[in-house]
Amino acid sequence: MSISIRDTCLQIQPLDPSVRLKAQARLARLTKPVGSLGRLEELAASYIAMTGELKPNIPRGTIFTFAADHGVTCEGISAYPREVTPQMVLNLLRGGAGVNVLARHAEVAVRIVDIGVDYEFTHAPGLIKRKIMRGTKNLSIEPAMTRDQAEEAIRVGIEMATEACKQGIGIIGTGEMGIGNTTPSAAITAVLTGRLVAEVTGRGTGIDESGHAHKIAVIQAALDLHRPNANDPVDVLSKVGGLEIGGLAGLMLGAAAARVPIVLDGFIAGAAALIAVALQPLCGQYLIASHQSVEQGHRAVLNHLGLRPLLDLDLRLGEGTGACLGIDLVFAAIKVYTEMATFDEAGVLEKA
Repeated sequence: MSISIRDTCLQIQPLDPSVRLKAQARLARLTKPVGSLGRLEELAASYIAMTGELKPNIPRGTIFTFAADHGVTCEGISAYPREVTPQMVLNLLRGGAGVNVLARHAEVAVRIVDIGVDYEFTHAPGLIKRKIMRGTKNLSIEPAMTRDQAEEAIRVGIEMATEACKQGIGIIGTGEMGIGNTTPSAAITAVLTGRLVAEVTGRGTGIDESGHAHKIAVIQAALDLHRPNANDPVDVLSKVGGLEIGGLAGLMLGAAAARVPIVLDGFIAGAAALIAVALQPLCGQYLIASHQSVEQGHRAVLNHLGLRPLLDLDLRLGEGTGACLGIDLVFAAIKVYTEMATFDEAGVLEKA
């Protein structure tokens, strides 16, 4: 049975502020000056507010890396050829990518989803096959996909999150793999934040100055041609988006409906978050920004969402690498909250 996007959005509930207050009260009683662990204390209180668990255990975590191709790559907007997408999917499955290394460090799993790679994987153990189409169309001359395909991408993400939560996953990180996907991400960001294309378009995998100018022109031409409706996020996704972006947006909605925190990766995940929050603003209450990407549009995304990143390490790889580090910090915050002694428990005098 197909999961309804509307029903999933209706299931997402606002956070209970009284739960956060209770978490903050315990944090204030721990053997340290109040607030001295800074963002870790904020992170612990946020996690508890999202889950409603006042005595949390370290949750099982999973990174979902959605893979898809983009027709706009034929416009020369990427430093890498389209063939790299399936090659990197196989590398991810073998455990040789950056996200695999950092996931092992954080002790979380990685699930790879083919939602739209322009390649047929005949032998790829571990790959979750949910291909909607073999890459999007060239958004510079026609809509990236139909509205039905955009909605299906969102539903795939919802289904992935719903099934994972039923399996006991308690925190989800977002990841992606798709050559050319900073172009649709910049297009979505420009539409949904109201920023100029030049303000939110970066260099992706490392294009030069002329390539950057060309990329901006391609995105602007696509927006002028299709005129996506900023009040209709599915329209935006279908006209200038990507399949993996739709999948990630659905993943966020499905996780939020189950009160499972979502740790965002970088710019592409941020564009997906713009779609998810436009569909259901309450979804934003369940998002944690792992880091500030080098991609210049990412700052506009985080500002629009009202999110403050945990890290700034000049990352721009994607895949879910930043999300792994963010999840590791969430685990640290939970341990601070649950394992530190209070002043009473330790027999330590409090501040006079």
